[in-house]
Amino acid sequence: MAEAHGMQRLRKPDAIDPRILDEAAEWLMQLSAGARVEDHRACERWSQSSPEHARAWARAQLLLNKLGGLPPSLAMPTLNRTPDAGRRAALTKLAAILALAPASWGIWSVLQAQDWMADYSTAVGERRVMHLADNTELTLNTATAVDVRFTATQRNVRLRSGEILVQTAHEAAAVYRPFSVNTLQGQMEALGTRFSVRLDGDTTHLAVLEGAVRITPDRAGTGAQQVLRAGQQASFTDKAVAGVTDADDAVLAWTQGMLVADKMRLADFAAELSRYRSGIVHVDPAVADVRVSGAYPVGDTDQELAMLVSTYPVDAVTRMRGRWITLLAR
Repeated sequence: MAEAHGMQRLRKPDAIDPRILDEAAEWLMQLSAGARVEDHRACERWSQSSPEHARAWARAQLLLNKLGGLPPSLAMPTLNRTPDAGRRAALTKLAAILALAPASWGIWSVLQAQDWMADYSTAVGERRVMHLADNTELTLNTATAVDVRFTATQRNVRLRSGEILVQTAHEAAAVYRPFSVNTLQGQMEALGTRFSVRLDGDTTHLAVLEGAVRITPDRAGTGAQQVLRAGQQASFTDKAVAGVTDADDAVLAWTQGMLVADKMRLADFAAELSRYRSGIVHVDPAVADVRVSGAYPVGDTDQELAMLVSTYPVDAVTRMRGRWITLLAR
């Protein structure tokens, strides 16, 4: 989106130009994938060509030392993603980490556990439909990571981060294996069904569209189990299931590439928008309670911001080439 309505580019004095961070990320990936001697020499020439390049490469080397090597998924995109798209997504992710202050790199332990080490994952803003070995249809929303484990006795998907829609496949009675989705909060066993699961901090959200799903929180007794029927939704922690309510029609809007808001707080809207956009969307407390309604395309977050600014009394101030957005009163 064009930098209008008060948008401007600002950088902290100690920040490194994002373009140079992108180049450092590119060199880091290339060298980690087994580069030739001449590639190492070319990288050295690049890093010594300016003080800014030297600072960026110092950060890259420090990050590499902390990680003990880059995850293989950064050097070799997987899961039917085209090489160009996968490499671009990996570069964006790596450059964003390089932009962080070194003191903040403890975030790596979270990323390693949730995304890069998962069997399958999507990048920010990406959506993918998969068909598992039993023909179950699994749709991954933005920034989602899952592990899939099928054995002779069970079918299991572990949701590490993000959001999924599941349409379970029917198996013949003679070879029937229970189908379940696990999160850190507990297990959801499908009873022939279509349902969505979303992770939000220490809470799991479940919405059942067809059939039924049995919830078993990890740290609660069997008496805490609860079955949700079609048209119902609930949230649960590892200890208990919260009250069951009617499933919101907007719960699957993301599968159509839309974010539907109905008198949603701007702060909550920004949190949703952040799921589909690399970087940070911050809301000034003065406008946090502005109510937002409408259908917004998640595939183009710049357009979402433009729609928001043109409809509501807020401005979007852009920093770090769009990686940091602040919404404030106009």
